[in-house]
Amino acid sequence: MFDRIFAAFLPTRPLRRPRPLSLLFAWLCLGLALCIVAALPTRAQSIERDITATDRSEITINNRNGRVRVVAAADQQGKISIKAESPGAPVLDGDIVTKAEGGGVHIDVRARNERDRIDLIVRVPERTKLHVESEAGAVEVIGNIASAEVQTNTGTILGNVPLDSVNYSFLWQASRPRFFSDVELPPVKEKAGGWYSISGRVGDKKADKDLRVRLDFSTLRGVILFNVDPSMVPPDLRERALTEAARAIVRSGDSGMVEAVRKVSPRMFGEYANTLPPMKEAPTLVARHAPGEVASEVAPQLMRLNASVTDRSGRAISGLVASDFSVFENGKERKITEVAPTNAPFNLVLLLDVSGSVEERIDFIRKAARNFLNTVSSQDRIAIISFRDDVQIISDFTTDRTLLSERLNQIEAGGPTAVHDAIAYVLVEQLKQLRGERTAIVILSDGDDNKSFVPFATLLDSVYESGALIYPLYLPSGLIPEASVPAPKVTLDPLRTRYLTLTTRADEEGRKLAEVSGGIYYPIKYINDLQRAYDDVVAQLRMAYTITYVSSADSSSTSAGERRLRVKANHEGASVRLSPAVSVSPVKDESGRR
Repeated sequence: MFDRIFAAFLPTRPLRRPRPLSLLFAWLCLGLALCIVAALPTRAQSIERDITATDRSEITINNRNGRVRVVAAADQQGKISIKAESPGAPVLDGDIVTKAEGGGVHIDVRARNERDRIDLIVRVPERTKLHVESEAGAVEVIGNIASAEVQTNTGTILGNVPLDSVNYSFLWQASRPRFFSDVELPPVKEKAGGWYSISGRVGDKKADKDLRVRLDFSTLRGVILFNVDPSMVPPDLRERALTEAARAIVRSGDSGMVEAVRKVSPRMFGEYANTLPPMKEAPTLVARHAPGEVASEVAPQLMRLNASVTDRSGRAISGLVASDFSVFENGKERKITEVAPTNAPFNLVLLLDVSGSVEERIDFIRKAARNFLNTVSSQDRIAIISFRDDVQIISDFTTDRTLLSERLNQIEAGGPTAVHDAIAYVLVEQLKQLRGERTAIVILSDGDDNKSFVPFATLLDSVYESGALIYPLYLPSGLIPEASVPAPKVTLDPLRTRYLTLTTRADEEGRKLAEVSGGIYYPIKYINDLQRAYDDVVAQLRMAYTITYVSSADSSSTSAGERRLRVKANHEGASVRLSPAVSVSPVKDESGRR
C-alpha cells in the first residue's frame, strides 16, 4: 500500500538536472531583485502620542541616543504632542515612557544604537519649563518658553527664542567654546578645570514676566547656536582677525554679508567698522528673489541681462539683433533698448585657489591659468586674483596678456581655503563698479571651503543680485564626496555632520553657483578636461547676448513687487538661457528728469 502511495508521487519520466546556465540566470535574477528591494527608499518608523498637561508645565526629556526638537506653540495649550521616529528599526510603544505627576511630565526614550536611534519632536504649550538631556544628538529649543536647561556631550544645542528679555548661560566643560549667535555676546570666561562660559542678558531686564526667558546650555564638546539659522553657520566658528576680503565686504554695505562677518568676529568687526567714514546710504535689508525673478521698481528703469542662445544641437546662434528678441515681464512684453552682440568684450575675473589644499599643484595652476589666457578673446579684459584664507590681487583688469602671464609668477601657495570670501570680494570690490556691463568669473579651485566668514547661502543671494556669470572649474580634492556619506539631515547631529566632518560640498556648491548666475559648472576629473572646459567657457561667453530693456511697475505686479522674466529668440529651434537681470539706471523722461 505504502509502495503504491509513494509511487503515485514519483515522476512519470526521469527528472532532468537544471543546466548550469539556468541556475546562474536564476541566481542573477534573485540578486537583482534583492538589490532593487534594498535600493527602495525606507520610511522612518514612527509613533505619535498626546499627553494632557497643565499650562506652564515642567517637562523633562531624556533621549541619550537621539535628536530632540522642542517647539513651544500657542495652539498646544493643555496638551503635549510627541512624535517619535527612527531611521532604522520601528519605534514601539514601549520605547517611549511618559509619566505625568505633580504638574510635571517626564519623557524617557529607550537607548538604541545610532542606526536605530529614536528622534523626538515634542510640541509643548508656551511658557513651558524644559529640561533636556542628550549625548551626541542635536537638541533644538524653539519658541516662547519660560526656561530651558539643556545638557549634551557632543551634540549641538540650538536655542531660537524671543529676544524681549533673555537671561542666558552657556557652558563648555571639555573643550574651547564653539558658538554662533545672532546677537553679540560678551567675552568668553575661562573657569577652573578647563571650563569656559558665556553668560549675560539680552533685552529688557524689567520686561513683563511672561516675556522673560532663561537659557542654561551645557555641553562637553558641542556647538551652541543662539537664534541663528543652522544653514548660515560658517565652516570656522572661531573669532579671528578680519582678512582683506572681509574688510572689503564690510566696506561694501551688503547687509547680508556684512552681518555674516559681524557674527563670526563681533569685536574685531566693531573695531574696524568704527574706523570707516559714515556710509552715504546706510545698508538696508533687500528682498531676495529666486532665479528667474527680479525686483520691480516704482518708476521705469533700465534692466540688463545676459541671454545665451543655442539651436537644437547646442550650437551658438550668432548674428541676432534687437528685433530678433522679445522680453516679457509678468506676461507683458517690454521694450528692448539695446542688444550687445556675442562678440562684444567681457570683463573676466580669473579666480585661482592657491591654498594648502592645492599647494603641491601650484606649477600646474600657473600653467592652467596661462592656457586660459591664451584661449579667451584678445578683446576681453582680464583680472587675476588668487586666494587662500585671504585674497591676493595678481593683476587688475587689462588686455595685456604678456603682463598677466608675468604676474602669475607672484602667486604664493599655502594656508586654509576661503573660496566663499574670495567670490564675495570679487563681487563687491572688482565688479561692483562694472554693474550692468558684461562680467564673468572663472573659478579654478577644489572648492572645499574651510575658512570663510560668509556662508554659502548668503553668498548665493549676492551672486544673484550681481548679474555676473560664474563658471566654476572644480578639481577633485582628497576629501570624501559629501554624496558618499549620509545626508546631514538624517544623521544624529546635522550641524556636526555638515561642518565638522571631513567631506567636500564642492560639487553641490559649484552647480548652484552656476545655476543661480546663468553660468556652467565644470567638474574636472582629468587634465584634458581642463582645456576642454576653457574652450567651452569661451564658447559660452560668445553665445551670450546682453539685452537691455525698459522695466516699469504696474498694477499687474504682485504685492511683493516681484516680476517674472521670459526671453524669446525669434529663431526656429532656439533655446535661451538667462542670467539674473540687474538695474542699470533710471530712464529719463522727455524733460530729462529721472
